[in-house]
Amino acid sequence: MAKIISEIGHQLIPFPQCRPATLRRPTGIRCSVFATPSHEVNASGARVVPWGSEIESLESASALKNWLSASGLPPQKLEIRRVDVGERGLVALKNIRKGEKLLFVPPSLVITADSVWSCPEVGNVLKKNSVPDWPLLATYLISEASFKSSSRWSSYITALPRQPYSLLYWTLTELDTYLVASQIRERAIERITNVIGTYEDLRLRIFSKHQDLFPEEVETFLDYDKSSKGIVFMADQSYQLGEQVFISYGKKSNGELLLSYGFVPKDGTNPNDSVELSLSLKKSDKCYKEKLEALRKYGLQVPQRFPLQITGWPVEMMAYSYLVVSPPNMRQYFEEMAAAASSRAASETGRKYPELEEQALQYLLDCCESSISKYSKFLQDGDTLNSGQLSAKQADRKSLLKKLATDLCTSEQRILFRAQYILRRRLQDMRNGELRALTILNGFRKLFK
Repeated sequence: MAKIISEIGHQLIPFPQCRPATLRRPTGIRCSVFATPSHEVNASGARVVPWGSEIESLESASALKNWLSASGLPPQKLEIRRVDVGERGLVALKNIRKGEKLLFVPPSLVITADSVWSCPEVGNVLKKNSVPDWPLLATYLISEASFKSSSRWSSYITALPRQPYSLLYWTLTELDTYLVASQIRERAIERITNVIGTYEDLRLRIFSKHQDLFPEEVETFLDYDKSSKGIVFMADQSYQLGEQVFISYGKKSNGELLLSYGFVPKDGTNPNDSVELSLSLKKSDKCYKEKLEALRKYGLQVPQRFPLQITGWPVEMMAYSYLVVSPPNMRQYFEEMAAAASSRAASETGRKYPELEEQALQYLLDCCESSISKYSKFLQDGDTLNSGQLSAKQADRKSLLKKLATDLCTSEQRILFRAQYILRRRLQDMRNGELRALTILNGFRKLFK
């Protein structure tokens, strides 16, 4: 639960520096979330709001546990302990059967869009302007952090990791250096752009009009239990006493987990892992404009990314490749192919074009091999960031980011290698079949001569 709400709050580095009403706080103290000690001030002289702990320590976890118990969390079957994967984690206090309730969080300890704000003025302004849930919740956490110990959520906020490693907190240089081979780099930039765009929209519509409140300076399953109106975690497998219990973040690839949560599962352990393969029309294509128009009609981009899994790839990707390699004399099928590539034409999605099959498979193989070469270059050459002037803390960060990137690239390259193998086999079988058919045909010709 902490990780889930932590992600909402951590998406907010470019978010508003909010100042609750002056009656509730001393004037001159603004809210700004940075990874710096609470006694420091920023360049404008505003006090920096304390946010989380430097590491996911057991000390902060113990304080969180005591606060949760005092706040109404009933006795649980799990306990926070030091674990091998991460600084701390949840372990089973008893044997737990599959389907058994693992953890229950009462409604009084769940942060929602309707939670009561310590500064009701800020909350009322945001709600009256119909601010979406995630920026509303993120602003809520930042506002509560500014109240320090006087906020009822102080122990929870203090226990959150101060230095997240989600891709939203990587610099552009780090993204370019470590993830130049992975399509998740583009996803990270898109997400960051979206967050900044959301902030800019709120700044123009709300923050600029209420500057007194928003000064410019500054593997388990989760379900909602209707009867108790709380959050329930159910076990999807059995756990033994002392065994670490993991929460599911949903069916996400390793890249998506790094993007949003800052970690990469061990290679081969994520059944939902995938890698995005970028396909694009060739500008030298005689029918480029016609194909581009067909793609845009169905909401597709140039280039378009498709997920490859170890078990295969979506039929939409095959439809896109048909469109890429189709010649001018098949222009009557361009729109049909684009519709299938967008999955808007369910009846046509799996349609094949035998005359294009070999070309389409070869095109996909070329794209796979081009992508593989980028991964190989990164994994062989390493990074090029200058380590000469780095502090010990910066060096540790660099080392961790490189490891995360290496783990991600290794898992994504493995999927590409599998796709490469399958594509080569299909092409080989297809060409061998054609050769056999040609050999038989030539045999008949000699026979009848």
